[in-house]
Amino acid sequence: MPVQTERSLQVQPQEMSTAQVLATMRNVHEKIKEGLPAWDQLIASQGAERFLAAAFALPMESLSLQENLLFLIFLIHVYQSLEMPLIRAHALKLVHLALWVNLSPRRLQLELRSNAEVAATFQKLRKALEKKGEEYMLLPRTFIPRLLRTFMGILNSVHPGSADPVAITYCERFVEFLNDLLSQLPTRRFFRAYLEDCHTYVECLLSQLYRMPEEGRMFRDLLGITRFYLGFEIDDFSGEALDNNQIKQIHTRKLIVFQRVCWKFFRDALRDLAMCNLGLLEVRKALRPYLERQPPALLRELCGRLALLGPAPHQSATKSEEQRLDFLLEVLLLHHEKRVSQLDAINALPLYPNESILWDFNMVPETHVGVDSPLALPKLNLQFLTFHDYLLRNFNLFRLESTYEIREDIEEAIIRLEPRTNLEGKLYFKGMWKSRMAVPIEEFIIKYVGPADIGQIKPHDVRAQITVDLSETKDVPRQEWNEIRQHDVLFLVTVEGPQDTLSSLGGHTGVWRYDRKKPFLEQYRVTHVRGCEVIDVRDEKDNVFTGLGDSGVRLVGTKRFIRVHLDTAQYHHDVLNHSECYQQFKVLIRRKPKENNFKAVLESIRDLMNTQCVVPEWLHDVFLGYGDPDSAYYKNMPDQLTTVNFVDSLVDLDHVRSSFEHEYHITEVDTPQKPPFLVTFPPSKGETDQPESRLPPIKVRSYLPPNEGPYPHDQPRMNTVRFTPVQVEALKASSNPGLTMVVGPPGTGKTDVAVQIISNIYHNFPNSRTLVVTHSNNALNDIFEKITLKDVDERHLLRLGAGHKDLRAEMASHKDFSKHGRVEFMLERRLIQLKEVRKIADALGIGDSLGDVDYTCETSAHFYRHEILARWEKFLQRKGSVPESELDNNMLKDHFPFHAVFADVLQLFNWAEPFAHNWYIAEGCWRHIQKIFEELEDCRAFELFKTSYDRGNYLLCRQAKIIAMTCTFAALKRHDMVRLKFEYDTIVMEEAAQILEIETFIPMLLQNPTPEGGCRLKRVVLIGDHNQLPPVVKNMAFQKYSHMDQSLFTRLVRLGVPTIQLNAQGRMRPSLGDLYRWKYDGLGDLSHVDTDPTFKIANCGFSYEYQCIDVPYYNGQGETEPQPHFFQNLGEAEYIVSTYMYMRLLGYPAEKITILTTYNGQKFLLRDVLSHRCGPDTVFGMPAHVTTVDKFQGRQNDYILLSLVRTNNVGHIRDRRRMVVAMSRARLGLYVFCKVSHFKDVWELKPFFDILLRNRPTVLSLNLDELKFPTQRPVTEVGEAFLVEQGVTQLGQMVDEMVHARVALESEKYTAQCQAWETFVTNEQKRQEEEARRQQELERQRHIAQRTKELKRRRTGQPTAQDQARHADAHKDSVGDEEEEETEDGEATGKGVPSAPESAGGIGAVEEAEEDPAEASAVKKAKTDR
Repeated sequence: MPVQTERSLQVQPQEMSTAQVLATMRNVHEKIKEGLPAWDQLIASQGAERFLAAAFALPMESLSLQENLLFLIFLIHVYQSLEMPLIRAHALKLVHLALWVNLSPRRLQLELRSNAEVAATFQKLRKALEKKGEEYMLLPRTFIPRLLRTFMGILNSVHPGSADPVAITYCERFVEFLNDLLSQLPTRRFFRAYLEDCHTYVECLLSQLYRMPEEGRMFRDLLGITRFYLGFEIDDFSGEALDNNQIKQIHTRKLIVFQRVCWKFFRDALRDLAMCNLGLLEVRKALRPYLERQPPALLRELCGRLALLGPAPHQSATKSEEQRLDFLLEVLLLHHEKRVSQLDAINALPLYPNESILWDFNMVPETHVGVDSPLALPKLNLQFLTFHDYLLRNFNLFRLESTYEIREDIEEAIIRLEPRTNLEGKLYFKGMWKSRMAVPIEEFIIKYVGPADIGQIKPHDVRAQITVDLSETKDVPRQEWNEIRQHDVLFLVTVEGPQDTLSSLGGHTGVWRYDRKKPFLEQYRVTHVRGCEVIDVRDEKDNVFTGLGDSGVRLVGTKRFIRVHLDTAQYHHDVLNHSECYQQFKVLIRRKPKENNFKAVLESIRDLMNTQCVVPEWLHDVFLGYGDPDSAYYKNMPDQLTTVNFVDSLVDLDHVRSSFEHEYHITEVDTPQKPPFLVTFPPSKGETDQPESRLPPIKVRSYLPPNEGPYPHDQPRMNTVRFTPVQVEALKASSNPGLTMVVGPPGTGKTDVAVQIISNIYHNFPNSRTLVVTHSNNALNDIFEKITLKDVDERHLLRLGAGHKDLRAEMASHKDFSKHGRVEFMLERRLIQLKEVRKIADALGIGDSLGDVDYTCETSAHFYRHEILARWEKFLQRKGSVPESELDNNMLKDHFPFHAVFADVLQLFNWAEPFAHNWYIAEGCWRHIQKIFEELEDCRAFELFKTSYDRGNYLLCRQAKIIAMTCTFAALKRHDMVRLKFEYDTIVMEEAAQILEIETFIPMLLQNPTPEGGCRLKRVVLIGDHNQLPPVVKNMAFQKYSHMDQSLFTRLVRLGVPTIQLNAQGRMRPSLGDLYRWKYDGLGDLSHVDTDPTFKIANCGFSYEYQCIDVPYYNGQGETEPQPHFFQNLGEAEYIVSTYMYMRLLGYPAEKITILTTYNGQKFLLRDVLSHRCGPDTVFGMPAHVTTVDKFQGRQNDYILLSLVRTNNVGHIRDRRRMVVAMSRARLGLYVFCKVSHFKDVWELKPFFDILLRNRPTVLSLNLDELKFPTQRPVTEVGEAFLVEQGVTQLGQMVDEMVHARVALESEKYTAQCQAWETFVTNEQKRQEEEARRQQELERQRHIAQRTKELKRRRTGQPTAQDQARHADAHKDSVGDEEEEETEDGEATGKGVPSAPESAGGIGAVEEAEEDPAEASAVKKAKTDR
């Protein structure tokens, strides 16, 4: 599509010509084709009223076929946009009650007889028409008949062999238009009767186009939807769904009327029909032979008597007698035959897709975007007829979307497996070495076929065994195959590979390659696909692995025997059709676990269709899209709270005043002025006598919360966040019953608000249970982690689903909040609290007399009732017997029964304080004891239940008060939760705008109806942002044609349901917030944004904190598309990587930088360039994230580098929601790289680019004076700007120079460090040598001094230390000759004395060291004497 400029949808002020009207219609269609808001610019031009009037007055008869098709497509868009008041006002006029002026008299009489109110209105209309003439309400009376005549003329012009494709498309589009009118109650109410009276559906059935095998296939499928909605089970005027009994009564009444007419007016000709059983009349095959024998005149009169013949202004007068007979027969048969139940068809439908639907491109399109030609698909628009209609549309769309994803996975697995047929006709697999999701099947055996249940024709169960060999797979795929778990879904495929061919040398060659541009089935013939569900996996040694729990089983070998359940409905169908597919399966294919839960979701939807869907009465009409959209808002609820306890949401009285002073007048404030605060609000509007000119009054009071105990861990954790007034309003609304919708722009604290909502409900309604649901595990863990920091008892928290492992890793405490972890926690708490019971018993001195009071929870309960509670009650009686004026601290000193229990608390009571203060402490002590026994009472069930399964279910259904799960987990486990009688009162759903409609609805129905038939659900809180990206739908047809990507949150916003929009962001700089602030009314900044120094400092090395950098063609090339929809832009990739390298060279942390793009192709290109330039062997490293904008929603980083990629077309960034996400991910710096001229004038993107380009150059502006991160320059100062005029080439050169300079600097540093090290080593060696010489000298001096001292002692005859040691040795050893003693004595003498260095000392020293022989002989003689 060419780029739309600002003047694209402008309507000129003068009267519009037909050409101008058609041109505007074409522009509207192009906008909607791109998924853009089509009416905003048209309405803003102030010419929408004139354009719509001119459009509906177009002369359809004089338009060409192509123009009529454009007009019809425009009408389809109009009736899908009824939320726009201007569109709705014009569109509903065309299906007004005035249309009934064209009904046949008998049909009109029949319709008016059934509704007196409508009859009275119609009589007024007829009188006004007679009084004002034919011009009165001319358009409502004639528009639909003219349109039908145009359609019938084009339909009758279509003949086999000469069919105009445009005419066929027009006929298909017209049936789509009929379906849109019939599937919405406001347009269906009067239109259905007229359509039936004209018998347009019968005319279509008898047309040539319907009978054409190929060209008429889509036409037939669309007519099937028309037939369904013509007979839909609903009262068109009241909107109430009809149950089976009412439907049977209506159908039976038709048959009785038919028999009465036959008996009264055609007794002779139709006596048999008048007297037959009613069951005969409702069977087409049985009734047709009776009617075929009658003349056309009789059938025409019969139709007239039954009020079945209408005006038929479009019927051709040239029809043959045979055609007229067929027409009359079809009218009668269609009116009286029994309608096939859609629910029965759904129940008999296989949930696994087979080959017929997988490659049916009419049902599951491949590349079709859903606006150029119709599809036989349901649409999710604003309104639904009933909950059955809602579930049916979602079931069909979810099934087809899953089929599309499965087809993509099967095709990819087969392509990688590369099946081939050798010259002998045998199948082999060339790509086993690279196959990951597929393995060949060695053997498939049906093991068991169970008998059918009562009332069923299909088997109860079908089991089979699949044998595969994993020996040829690589280690990683083999490990993944070994981890297949129970309930995983696998696919059995029969495929034929291309034939090997002989080369000229006589050998076979494998030169054939798969071509992705050609259809898959033309290259690989897939004949059968069947789904199955895993029971268990066995190896050759019969080890059984199910993956449930931690069994510790590890499979050995490579042979695997997989037992599976087959789809019983599909098996029954195959047997009836004598299919041989179960003997021909060749390949087993698995899918990623996170993408393979479609079967459980479909089963949940089908279960809901077979049960009574009970939603709260106050939500029923709003959910279906009817009635007053404000009716479910808390201010309009009958049980609205007049006094709201904000617990710790309001931190002080100033916070209270700032939160309410703009809407209320605070008339009374009680002391103390500390939280928690109770606020009493005035009655709803209309119930107060307060003048409108004055603010309504509110009363604020605080109360002293109960003392939780004397120990520090007993004290509650208080909130410290000062919520804004709008956030406080959201907290107030969510505490009340009803529907609360909170719109959270980026950075406005949606998660903090959600956590405080949950905390407030937990404290205000202690007996209620809250269900917390999000789309992703990351968001759920973020909420749950913050909940654990609130004043919420841990035993009331439960986190379901596999994401609890990530939560445990993220939390510093590493606590396990899964069912298993909470069971272990409760068992551990049981032991801890039983020890506390023993402590209490010992402190009271009654432990030994009562036995094992801490043996079980039951014995502790007896101890509590008979000992603890009795003491406290006796104490209260004594207190009550004393007049309140005489109460003093002496009573507590003398009679408080638990002084000994709290003896470990230093100064428990302060007797200097008054009695009230100490009584508050005494109540806290009692509350502490109470909590011990209350927790033991909760633990009592864990003693009674012996298995972890029962304990976990008890925890889920009875004990936990806050239960968290993802929407996918809710859909997977709904059946189990309903069976366990799971209950909850409040549902809080975060990321509500990112969740599919049906995945939002299922969590609301995880419980059974109440005994009275109602719903226990009291509060529904949806938190999200419809201005950001919607749910992910991979198939573009389902996304754009069926609106499957519309979330419930977005639909309710479109319907006008009141929302609370948070109005202050605290994530990013104010200037970055301005980039998307215009999209949200009144969005400001939190106070810390203006005071935090982080937001005041500029980005080092950059002139601006955000900038849009123009990237011209790189080497003469812009965007490329190596594969379909795989867009890349090398110039932007190189520019972004160079910028990243520049930032890293300045010192920016890599974990603070994220690179985003709008296409997967560019993501892979960026990663490839980064791996070459910034790999692990470089100084740069990889950034924190390199991903797409869609994947990064909900996260942020300090610095974002964004690539918009496209240069030939705008692409999906034209969607403002995607651009809002892209602009709001950065906290401190955002740098957008794109072809500026290509985007800046696009109407949808102009507000973004006007701000991006305001007073900023389109070339990268750097500040080269700053070479070290961070800088001290204020963000308001640009500094000396250096413009990178030559773009990526110049920046690359600069980065290279910086790298070289960095290398040179690092080299100099390295050289200096080496020299310093060498100097240090040399000096150290010298120092060590000097130290060694000094030590040697000291040792020599010490040795000389010691020897001198020894010699002096010997000369004086005093025994030396050595003599004393030898004397002790002589006493220990009595054996030994004298020479040995002398030898030992000699060794002992020199023992431990180091020898003097040879180079030390001089001659004198040696002489002093030598011993006199005479002296030595004397010493020896003395020793001998001793």
